[in-house]
Amino acid sequence: MRLFFSFCISLLLLFGALDANDFAEVKRIELKKDEIKEITVKYEHYEKPFKFRWTLYKNEGLVMFYSYGTKVMQNILYLNTKNQSFKVYLKTKGADFYEVPYFLVKFKEFNFKKHQAVFELFLSDKRSQIKLEYKKKRK
Repeated sequence: MRLFFSFCISLLLLFGALDANDFAEVKRIELKKDEIKEITVKYEHYEKPFKFRWTLYKNEGLVMFYSYGTKVMQNILYLNTKNQSFKVYLKTKGADFYEVPYFLVKFKEFNFKKHQAVFELFLSDKRSQIKLEYKKKRK
């Protein structure tokens, strides 16, 4: 009985670890103030631009502007809190009962010497539907 219990716990931990890393791509991005990062998101017959930048770092809060397609949004991100990232769904939540592909942009650190914010960009795409094209940085 004890051996069976140990086996079940091992399987549970193994499958939990496999499911924990469901991100298809992880990219580190460093941006200076008002520097724009642009990524073209391609799926099916669509191409949509995803752009983001930061404009102010004050009181440990980073003011972010980002857009995806025609939607424009703003967030304030903080290090070491729950409000450290934002999620952008890349496809509409339709009748396909599955997890919609999304970006997770996480504020990792602020480099005071270079006056740069460092981000990690995660892509969750369990069905491998999304293709990304990274554009050069621009101001």
